[in-house]
Amino acid sequence: MKKGSVEMAVGIFVLIGMLCAAYLAIKLGRMEWFGEETYQVQAYFNSVSGLKKGAVVEMAGVEVGQVHGIMLDAEHQMAVVTLDIRNGVQLSTDVIASVKTSGLIGDKYIRLSSGGATDVLKAGDTIMDTESALDIEELIGQYVFGKVKD
Repeated sequence: MKKGSVEMAVGIFVLIGMLCAAYLAIKLGRMEWFGEETYQVQAYFNSVSGLKKGAVVEMAGVEVGQVHGIMLDAEHQMAVVTLDIRNGVQLSTDVIASVKTSGLIGDKYIRLSSGGATDVLKAGDTIMDTESALDIEELIGQYVFGKVKD
């Protein structure tokens, strides 16, 4: 009888440990099981070099969404980035989306800079003002080959 209760306690302890590990894996992996309510907007960039699906979208240093997908618009030869933005966040129609780097050699993310317009973007709308990522290799190449303007 005593052996059975010890085995039961160990089993419950192991089950609780596995549930905690699963919870941490989901939270650290930024997965959402219950689906946070979001809406999607799109932005067109000349270059999104290094940006990946699932990258953070920030506004004023606060995470407000993530990159849902990245595609190439062959007709316009531009990258189309679809953003999932939390429902509580309202973006003005003159918001600026920029591809930025976290730290010196960190991950790429999208930074949104709010404008002054009173109209807000709705699901499916497009962010009109964008700034592509700064290409360090191109700048170094221009400097090395003397194409930098003083």
